[in-house]
Amino acid sequence: MAGEAYGHVPVLAGPALEWLRVKPEGLYVDCTAGAGGHAELIAQRLAGGRLIALDRDPGAVAAVRRRLAQYPNVTVVHANYGELETVLAPLGVAQVDGVLLDVGVSSVQLDDPARGFSFQVPGPLDMRMDTTSVLDAAGYLAQATEDGLVEVLRSYGDVRPARRIARALIARRNAGCLNSTRDVVEAVQEALNISGHVPEEVRTVFQALRMAVNEELKWLEAGIAQALGLLAPDGRLVVIAFHSGEDRVVKQAFAWAARRQRLFHADGRVKTVLEPAFKLLTPKPVVADPDEVRRNPRAKSAKLRAIERIARGAETVS
Repeated sequence: MAGEAYGHVPVLAGPALEWLRVKPEGLYVDCTAGAGGHAELIAQRLAGGRLIALDRDPGAVAAVRRRLAQYPNVTVVHANYGELETVLAPLGVAQVDGVLLDVGVSSVQLDDPARGFSFQVPGPLDMRMDTTSVLDAAGYLAQATEDGLVEVLRSYGDVRPARRIARALIARRNAGCLNSTRDVVEAVQEALNISGHVPEEVRTVFQALRMAVNEELKWLEAGIAQALGLLAPDGRLVVIAFHSGEDRVVKQAFAWAARRQRLFHADGRVKTVLEPAFKLLTPKPVVADPDEVRRNPRAKSAKLRAIERIARGAETVS
């Protein structure tokens, strides 16, 4: 597989390409190019079609441009997928045949200690997906309140001892001892009165802080809404999520898009019933099979959902 040649294995690559249903002459957007694994698989299937690949990480953009340089029908853009409409308009794109969103942090980012995403190796308190952004994890923690941290830890990390951990982080910050990823690990250990090993809560604390710094759920909601609006008839949106909060956003957005819409008279009577504009293709999320999980443990938590734009009729109700 192309991705494996670059030391990176794209998650759910087979199902993603299957549900995206790439047509050789189609126009597709990979909103999270990452290491370029999914993007290259799409590009290989195009003949006369076009791929636009986005990523908010400048390093990923440079790497993907090098990787996909052999494909003249590919454009790689440094952009946030929450601004998809703004990105595509200058490129003359009003409709697309498919959009792929592989959300969350990439393995390339996790493996680079200088990015500060991993708790397993010392690194700076950065955690920015877009390294041109002003706010990093250090800046976020410098201005965070205890209540705000508790909400972030609970909402984004499902952290149960959130109050104790938030207090420990604030105490270290106030003492000038919250300057690295190692300091965050030690704060969690202190809060839980644990030494000698790294508790499971550390992983979820890092996850929560990363999601807060990058405003991931906000941008995911915006990206899904804009992608749905850009789909041509029979066009498909495929989203791969790794966190329960992310998957919840996808599930709710898809359910909302696939519902009937009712328009009302001023007196409250139903005026018009609009049939759904989208068809939900995956009532239940698609997950990795045991073989893929063995090859790529990161796939264990991945959930794929897909939706398709359909022609919509209108039924007038008297």
